Order: sequence, then structure tokens, then C-alpha cells
Amino acid sequence: MFNQFIIIVIIALILDLLIGDPDWITHPVIIIGKFINWGEKHLRAITNGELSERLAGILLALVTITLTWSITYILIKVGTTIDIWLGLIFKIAILYTTLSIKGLAKAGGEIYKLLIISDLQEAREKVNWIVGRDTTKMAEEEIVRATVETLAENTVDGILSPLFYAFLGGAPLAMTYKAINTLDSMLGYKSKDYLYFGWAAARIDDLANLIPARVSGILFPIAAFLLNKKGITSFKMVLRDAHKHPSPNGGYSEAAVAGALGIRLGGLNYYHGQSSFREYLGEKTRILEANDIKDVINLMYLTTGLFVIIGITVLLNLKF
Repeated sequence: MFNQFIIIVIIALILDLLIGDPDWITHPVIIIGKFINWGEKHLRAITNGELSERLAGILLALVTITLTWSITYILIKVGTTIDIWLGLIFKIAILYTTLSIKGLAKAGGEIYKLLIISDLQEAREKVNWIVGRDTTKMAEEEIVRATVETLAENTVDGILSPLFYAFLGGAPLAMTYKAINTLDSMLGYKSKDYLYFGWAAARIDDLANLIPARVSGILFPIAAFLLNKKGITSFKMVLRDAHKHPSPNGGYSEAAVAGALGIRLGGLNYYHGQSSFREYLGEKTRILEANDIKDVINLMYLTTGLFVIIGITVLLNLKF
């Protein structure tokens, strides 16, 4: 059982590294997102005030999570009943769709290439695809910062957390995590419209990422050390600055990367024309440059590799 699962994880990782998310396949997250939109539309029609919005948000989150796990589990169960190899294919395919290694590396790599040729306008447009802040007037250093911050934080959301839940409960639990993350990305805002309705989605996502985020705060510094970056400084910045991030989880990976590269993240961002200051993470020993994007991608790859090695080692030890 454990050996089969290890093979499933390795194949899913290889598929993601080689193929990523092809445009011609409807990603499960899109289907989950459509369900969330449908649920929000119908539940909001019957809400009136803070309490009803909180309850409606809790209901939508619980139904989405339960349906995601149930449908994924049943799909694998039916596939396995028909043919054991079909069930295996379903497990690999589902787990593969929960990972975003190539997608993150590709997004960062495209921005890096545009900065190298000084195409700031196109780089701003590419950054706009991966961040929620205003990008139209970003200087080069701010483009790099936004990209590095996003790659660091999404190493947890897009790679480590799905793998963590895969190791705990297989492909169904990994896909369930993606549903939780999708709920948060669609509803977990602190705006007037979502302060109460999105409360449950945000809190569940915080809880789901609690352990993987903190593991990243250990593995990123180790990866930094192995890549001849500032491993010790990376760990120091995690201990010193991780709690400064507005998210209870986002600061661990970002502070680790800041320390590893000897840069400072955080600062002034703009959302819909309104300024918002985020506490600084790390120390500014130099200005950010395009090569920092390449470095954080390499850190992401190695951190992922370390996480997989640890997960497989734990599984093999449990076997005995």
C-alpha cells in the first residue's frame, strides 16, 4: 500500500513538472469554483445581516469540502472496482492536478525573461496575473518583490500543502485541500462584502496551512544552505519576522526566502488605488533584481524535493 502510494506521488510530481496544467483540460479547481459561485449566489439571496452571512458562509464551506472529498473518493473507488489500473490512473491524475510546480516556475520564469530584456510593461501585465495588487505603475524592483513574495507563499499553497494532505489521506484529501484553498481565494477577503460571508473560508484555510507553512520555514533555510545561499540567516528571519505577516501562515515562507537571498520583502502595496503597508520581512542588504526570481524558483524546487523525501521516509518507517 505504502509502496504504491509512493509511486503515485512520484508519477504525479513528474507529470506536473513535465506537463503542468494544460489548457485543453478543465481543471477540477474551475469546477469547484463554479460550485462556490453557484452556492454563494443562492445563499446570499436568503441572508440578512452578520449572523446569517456567517452561517451561510459556514454552510457553503462545509458542503463544498464534503462534496469534494466524497466525489473524489467515490470516483477512485468506482475506478478501482472496474479495474485496479484504472483506479491507479485516477489517483495519479487527481493528485497531479493538485500540484502547481511547473505553473509557478513558468509564471516566475516568464517575468524574469521580460525583466532581462527590460520589457517592464509586459512584465507588469504578467505580474498582474499572479497578484491581487495594482501593477500598472510598478518599478522593476517592485515587480521582482511581488513575484518573489508570490512564489514563496504559493510554494506552500500550491505544492507543500497538497502534498502534506496527500501523505495524510491520499488524493481525496489533497483535492479537498484544493477546495479549501479555492474557498479562501474566492471568499476569504476582509472587504465589506466578504467580512462575514467569507469568515469560515478564511479560518479553515488558515488552519489547513498551519503545519505546511511552518514546515516551509524549516525546509527553505535547509534548501538555502544546500544551494549556497544564506541558510542560517534564512532561519533567523523566520524566527524574527514570520509573525509580522498579516496572514498567520504567509510569513514563514516569505521570511525564509528573504533571509536566504539577503533581501527585504513587504512594504507599500496598492489595491484599487488605495495604499496598504505590509510589515517588512528580512533585511535590505541590496536592491532586488531579476535573478532573485530564478533563485526563489530554485529554492522552491529543492524545498519541494526535501518535503517529498521526508514524507516518503516517514511512510516507509510507518510500514515497519
